[in-house]
Amino acid sequence: MGLVSVARIHVRVEGIVQGVGFRPFVHALATEYDLAGFVGNDTGGVFVEVEGNGIDLAAFVTDLSRRAPALAQVERLTTEVVAPTGQPGFVIVSSVTGAGRDVLISPDTATCPDCLAELSDPADRRHGYPFTNCTNCGPRFTIVTDVPYDRRTTTMAEFPPCADCAAEYADPRDRRFHAEPVCCPACGPALRLVTADGDPVHGDPVDAAVRWLRDGRILAVKGLGGYHLATRADDDRAVSALRARKHREEKPFAVLAADLPAAHALVEVAPAAVPVLTGARRPVVLLPRRPDAPVAASVAPDNRDLGVMLPYTPLHHLLVGRLGMPIVLTSGNASDEPIAHRDDDARARLAGIADGFLTHDRRIHVRTDDSVVRLFRGRELPVRRSRGYVPAPVPVPWRFDRPVLACGAELKNTFCLAKGRRAFVSHHIGDLENYETLCAFTDGIEHFGRIFDVRPEVVAHDLHPEYLSTKYALQRGDVELVGVQHHHAHIASCLADNGEPGPVIGVAFDGLGFGEDGTLWGGELLVADLIGFDRVGHVAAVPMPGGSAAVREPWRMAAAYLDEIYGDALPDLEVLRRHERQWPAVVALARSGTNSPRTSSVGRLFDAVSAILGLRDRVSYEGQAAIALEQRAQPDERGGYRIDPSGPVPLAGVGRQLVRCVVEDLRAGVDRGRIAARFHHGLADAVVRAAVAVRESTGLTSVALSGGVFQNVLLLDRVVCGLEAEALRVLVHTRVPPNDGGISLGQAVVAAARHRADPSG
Repeated sequence: MGLVSVARIHVRVEGIVQGVGFRPFVHALATEYDLAGFVGNDTGGVFVEVEGNGIDLAAFVTDLSRRAPALAQVERLTTEVVAPTGQPGFVIVSSVTGAGRDVLISPDTATCPDCLAELSDPADRRHGYPFTNCTNCGPRFTIVTDVPYDRRTTTMAEFPPCADCAAEYADPRDRRFHAEPVCCPACGPALRLVTADGDPVHGDPVDAAVRWLRDGRILAVKGLGGYHLATRADDDRAVSALRARKHREEKPFAVLAADLPAAHALVEVAPAAVPVLTGARRPVVLLPRRPDAPVAASVAPDNRDLGVMLPYTPLHHLLVGRLGMPIVLTSGNASDEPIAHRDDDARARLAGIADGFLTHDRRIHVRTDDSVVRLFRGRELPVRRSRGYVPAPVPVPWRFDRPVLACGAELKNTFCLAKGRRAFVSHHIGDLENYETLCAFTDGIEHFGRIFDVRPEVVAHDLHPEYLSTKYALQRGDVELVGVQHHHAHIASCLADNGEPGPVIGVAFDGLGFGEDGTLWGGELLVADLIGFDRVGHVAAVPMPGGSAAVREPWRMAAAYLDEIYGDALPDLEVLRRHERQWPAVVALARSGTNSPRTSSVGRLFDAVSAILGLRDRVSYEGQAAIALEQRAQPDERGGYRIDPSGPVPLAGVGRQLVRCVVEDLRAGVDRGRIAARFHHGLADAVVRAAVAVRESTGLTSVALSGGVFQNVLLLDRVVCGLEAEALRVLVHTRVPPNDGGISLGQAVVAAARHRADPSG
């Protein structure tokens, strides 16, 4: 029998391979195959050297990807033959720092079943401990201060492990082998409950907090990415008090349910929703509310849907488990402010809202809101991409030849840093309308740039000169600036979301975006690729009387549309009677053009129809009137307004024709819910027929749908069904939101594509 040849290989593994138990996995795998060598972290990912017979080495390399830990994402694996050393044993070596960084950081991950079992086991030393975690779960992104991912580069560096935790960390057979946030009651963060004045509340903090919640009080609860405000979801008095103190008049609150059966008692959970609710990311999922759901009407007023999530930290499990009922869990801030994440800031900003603080001494390094998704055809339709998803990159099939920073939009802002084939779309920053949010924006760019080693050579921005994100871009020196039209960025984000270069027929429907002709766009039909676009159609522009006032008061958009259609021969309508005193002045303002920018926005069209139907004359949050119109639509209505979307400019007459149909049905006494449904169906039909017309003239057979209006799943479903019936291929969003939260990704890929097409600039 011949001798078995011995070989040694160096393996590099790139992707999300730090903070997910990858080194312990490699150690166990090498031991299984009886291989010698070592594994470690560096600023590029994980490096491995293994020595043994060739058959075992080949199997080992295959299993590195095939059997990787659940939270790992292996993007690239390379091998190189090196000289054998003959040194026995396999070890985990110290992390290596270097000049270049290409490592990925795992998102924060929901508590795993093993840790939950320990949490509820009276015999376990972590019984009831609210910071229990292991290599398979727990905080990651929100505690990371630098790379490579080691305890010393997280906020857990302030908690030296005790002997028992250190033993677990060093034991290759233990689930916490090299789990950086490992801790226990003897050495880890400590929970405490204090009053709004800072006085300690004696006794077990969780039990005391449960008593407070049961009594209908409001608590500020420190979570993974910031503070939440919590109160009983079934107590209308408590929820109303929270609304009043938070200055959040009507926008729905999210609800935390203890487990999947508890969620079933609140909402209709389709099979496709189960893995989203129970998965490691734990977003807020918008689902149809059950009529008998034990929640106060004020949790989500005038809304058929309810935003539900399941616990994603041990503390959340303890709270709702002991309370035995769902709680409201909403961002810890006053209206329009970023979520509070520093303890001193939380005390200052939330003391007038919360009756007490359930807090702890582990620092949050990066504030991160909860993510929000809807479901469309069994897949996630992101509304807000944040905790649980970020900072995992959005891989794209094209290279960013130069590092890019894309600054995003004004509302629902995210930024994007990109290099190689990775686009790092940030967590939800918020609306860039105040100093605090601007600081969160600039701090986030600095942090992402450091941990992902991205030093931008190109900065992409929106064309709107007054956006704070645009002003930030224009103030940066020594970089190339690339302006990207808002709706082109929407379509480009959908292309990048689907890994498609275009060209496509792009339908971009949203609230407002700065157009190239000086008007405000928002109802656009484009022929677009990643480099540029042609505007081949759009909804005819109408005035916005009072400018931004027309966004806050949708009845002004109703006045503008009705005046454009009927002039002085306006029919007798309730919306006119409700605003009889102001109507003539608003119409005169619209006709004069003074402080009345013209807009093609479909979002503003939804506002007008919502006001005409008496659903919303004024709004307290962005998109409220459009949401009310979607919610009011009668599900069993199959009819729709048949209008002509053609003409020299496709879609031009659609807005006026739809409003006229709405008015005629309203005057005929048709139920408002049926009118709302017919409006949706008529708009969808017009989009389909306009896209077919563009196909006939261009030969394009793919359609990309983007913009905040396509968060409306009723409209989205009708448009997609109609396009597919016409044998058109449809691209929708699944990885980044169709709203302005996806704009930064679109800006980044446009800037890169333009450079690839013309490197000289």
